Amino acid sequence: MPFPQTRMRRLRATPALRGLVRETEVAPSDFVYPMFVVDGLEARRPIAAMPGIDHLSVAEAVRETAEAAALGVPAVLLFGVPAEKDPEGSGAWDEDGIVQLATRAIKRAHPETLVIADVCLCEYTDHGHCGVLRGGSVDNDATVELLARTAVSQARAGADVIAPSDMMDGRVGAIRAALDDEGFTDVPIMAYSAKFASAFYGPFREAAGSTPAFGDRRTYQMDPANGDEALREAQLDVEEGADVLIVKPALPYLDVVSRVKQATGMPLAAYNVSGEYAMLKAAAAAGFLDERATVLEALTAIRRAGADLIITYHAKDAARWLQ
Repeated sequence: MPFPQTRMRRLRATPALRGLVRETEVAPSDFVYPMFVVDGLEARRPIAAMPGIDHLSVAEAVRETAEAAALGVPAVLLFGVPAEKDPEGSGAWDEDGIVQLATRAIKRAHPETLVIADVCLCEYTDHGHCGVLRGGSVDNDATVELLARTAVSQARAGADVIAPSDMMDGRVGAIRAALDDEGFTDVPIMAYSAKFASAFYGPFREAAGSTPAFGDRRTYQMDPANGDEALREAQLDVEEGADVLIVKPALPYLDVVSRVKQATGMPLAAYNVSGEYAMLKAAAAAGFLDERATVLEALTAIRRAGADLIITYHAKDAARWLQ
């Protein structure tokens, strides 16, 4: 039999040909860089489980934002670690809370950088759960009221985007109503719509000091086995007024990223979480993987699955490599 006329290798022969037909591109402008800002910290402090990522003072957060911006990264995502915690997580909506202080400082120094404020109570409660406890479980509706209060406080401080990550039912609608009532009608909501109860969050909980004092978060975060439910969650957030959706984690849930994008057509972010980051860092440090090649391949896969944005701790390194 004659050899087929179609030879797929023809367009793989040189870098120029491969670049000409490349379907998925990754750029620094696709990245959101998460940062941990710690109340009372005077400089920066390494996070053992996340090599290359530090706890930051407000001043260091401003410097870190400048470095990311210079590399072409357009946005930062702020997590706050307060000096004191209480049962309701009141530091989350304190007008002089750590996220509010960091937001003001960053926006003064770098007004062109987008500041995305994470909205959750887990870093601020003394029990580590994402809301107010009633009878040993999280009270959904009481928590939603406090989340809306937090969102308004963050918007008042200058946050460009509000990102609720708690997974309470109805919180997107409540936050949208609260922001609108306070005159923040143009502040978008980037909702953690499909946030799974994942084992890949371990290093984050060390970084944020948010490990639950008892139990786990499976009563409000999603079961990792459920894909159809993720589509329902995403659609509900769209109906409640979300402007951008998030799937979290990213790499173990690329099927969900793809399905949510196809089902909603909404702007979509995927969170390349702390455990994903730590695994690649550990493997690279041991000499098992080429860090640059592996990270860029992973980020490309996330974009190929349908994510418009990638929230990633690799943002600065990847931006350097892409330049």
